[in-house]
Amino acid sequence: MGQPAEIAALLADLESFRVERTESLSDAEKFCKAICAFANDMPGSGLSGYLFVGVDKKGTPTGARIDERLLESLASHRHNGNILPIPNMNVFKAVHDGADIAVVEVQPSDMPPVRYKQTVWIRTGPTADRATQDQERRLEERRVDRASTWDTRACTGASVDDLALELFKLSYLPSAVSREVLDENARTVEEQLGSLRLFHRKLNSPTNAAVLLFGKDPLSFFPGAYVQYVKYDGATQADTVLKDQRISGDLLNVMRDLDRLAKDLANHRPIRKADLTDATVAAFPDIALHELFINAVIHRNYHDSTTPIAVNHFSNRIEIQNPGSLYGDLTKEQFPNGTAYRNPVLAEAAKTLGFANRFGRGIALVERELAKNQSPPLEYIVGDNHLAMIVGVRP
Repeated sequence: MGQPAEIAALLADLESFRVERTESLSDAEKFCKAICAFANDMPGSGLSGYLFVGVDKKGTPTGARIDERLLESLASHRHNGNILPIPNMNVFKAVHDGADIAVVEVQPSDMPPVRYKQTVWIRTGPTADRATQDQERRLEERRVDRASTWDTRACTGASVDDLALELFKLSYLPSAVSREVLDENARTVEEQLGSLRLFHRKLNSPTNAAVLLFGKDPLSFFPGAYVQYVKYDGATQADTVLKDQRISGDLLNVMRDLDRLAKDLANHRPIRKADLTDATVAAFPDIALHELFINAVIHRNYHDSTTPIAVNHFSNRIEIQNPGSLYGDLTKEQFPNGTAYRNPVLAEAAKTLGFANRFGRGIALVERELAKNQSPPLEYIVGDNHLAMIVGVRP
């Protein structure tokens, strides 16, 4: 899309469910509700929806300045974690009636229902409205038919009885679904799980993501779903092992333990600066380790793998080795700047539970923290079946 005739036709259709027009250049709430609603594609058209920014209600350009800053701001709504799962969208500048306008093209999601700030929004005619329980159910059924990633598939042999439901209800559900929605309906636990891509309705089974996140014994289904931490008294694996720890359990517990491990490994110490003032540095910045640990949990290959995530702590570095290499169409040339999600539901859960802040920014944050700490630059090895991230100790 992007041809002047196509844009003109969409802008002229004032009743279209595929079009949102706005004069505002800064109404993030309106933008995000529209993006969320287009991603849900309630009519099931399979067609993209379009948010036109810088036009009035009739589709006439306002003459507003459409610059790179505005386009970057619109594009940032894809990765800021307020719209989950991450929408597929393109942002570009177009010309209509001789004036610049901004266009946000949103493709229908393969994993509806999509939420903005914990609420499902849909299009009813030319406006965005909150979805009813029945509309959410219909979106969920559509998602089951489209399920493609491993974490959205049914966990063979598992049932709701294999989940720690109190963990789901008390720790996850209130963070994932708005209080307004929780207060107004009496859904079954299967329906609650299903609306969050955690239950396969047709197969009457929790998804792989649900078993990893809330399973009473995830290892009985996925033997490699744990983290092995080993500290060596030297720079090689031939040196004496000083500590050997297995981090396992439900993924919420694993991420909490990894967050604690990152803080423990930081080993902060004071140093005297050239101006004779004191500063505090870390052997390994805990924020950088936290990001790498959580990324490993989110992006690793769990399918048919019995290999754990390995965190090897040497005297001069920490190596984090992940089963599974790059995913999808992400190439070695694009890494680490590109992003492809092997386990999007797990990524969403990490954001919902507060273990990740934004999507697609983890490596950039790691590199920033290492530079601020004056640590060696991040190194990485992209293998055929594994991915290794290497953090050097600060001298």
